[in-house]
Amino acid sequence: MTRTPDALHVRGVLLPDDATTDLWLVGDRVTLSPVPGAVTVADGGFVLPGLVDAHCHLGIAPGGHPSAGVDAARDLAMIDRDAGVLAIRDAGSPIAYPMLDDDPEMPRLARAGRHVAPPKRYLRDIGVEVGAAALAEEITRQAGLGNGWVKLVGDWIDRGVGDLAPAWDLEAMAGAVAAAHAAGARVAVHTFAEESVAALVRAGVDSVEHGTGLSDDDIAVMAGRGTALVPTMINIATFGGIAAAAADKFPGYARHVLALRDRFPSVVRHAHEAGVAIYVGSDAGGGIEHGLAAQEMLLLHREAGMPALDVLRAGSWGAREWLGFPGLVEGGLADLVVYDGDPRLDLTELLRPKRIILKGRVLKGAV
Repeated sequence: MTRTPDALHVRGVLLPDDATTDLWLVGDRVTLSPVPGAVTVADGGFVLPGLVDAHCHLGIAPGGHPSAGVDAARDLAMIDRDAGVLAIRDAGSPIAYPMLDDDPEMPRLARAGRHVAPPKRYLRDIGVEVGAAALAEEITRQAGLGNGWVKLVGDWIDRGVGDLAPAWDLEAMAGAVAAAHAAGARVAVHTFAEESVAALVRAGVDSVEHGTGLSDDDIAVMAGRGTALVPTMINIATFGGIAAAAADKFPGYARHVLALRDRFPSVVRHAHEAGVAIYVGSDAGGGIEHGLAAQEMLLLHREAGMPALDVLRAGSWGAREWLGFPGLVEGGLADLVVYDGDPRLDLTELLRPKRIILKGRVLKGAV
């Protein structure tokens, strides 16, 4: 990487403000006051705060196994970064990598600890598996291993039932949510099925991950409480393969997941119309490749009908604010992506970043 000058100057149409704006980047901070001697690195185009992938897994390698150490997790983050994703929420990692939080090359990181999952009912070697009696204690422990989030597995296939079922009894899961909040952590809950998502929304989780089983009543509760939805539409598109693999042994489960998949675009659309905060997450890690946050944004627009500006909010400035990473305001963080064309008119512009600047350093585009 070429050494970045001490101060940079960027001029372009700043979104969402829709005004041609001059930004000066001094170290890792933004100022709107001119800085003498700053080197202009972009003059023209459309400027977005860095994109966000609010649901991915740096600690899960392709194939679904734990990443082979910190360097492997870092390499996965670089794939996202080079696509313009400059902030990541890791929604559960089987390996710990707190030393990457302050790595100047890394996207901003919001992290959960390990997934907390029921015994023998989740992906092998990925979650920490506990019974209901130990659930609140384990959630509290995991709150200390992330940097503000915990990840709760709310449901998974129950082979005895032959279908999706809550991971623990509903009272135990509500107690786990309360324990996480008492420990100062927000709760991201993996949930596909109707019964579990309804209970967990009412228990006060902070974000619903996937959320295929949401009803209109659940959505209304989320809107009233300020609960976020991270739909991971790329993940839900894989349900056909999951159903095909399960159909012979678990036909009820296969039919259920296909029905959830087919109704999901309308679920996301209804959530958006009801005022639920929606954020972009690709669920990269395991079966989903990294670097696909922009593709997730296209799906939110094409399949769920979200307007382009709302999609941009979900994958840029709105998601950054939600995760605590200030945008391109006075004193904000020096993360931005420049595009030649207006992504409000054509979201495929997100696939073609012209300049990428992270933490005040130019990653793409000559200085």
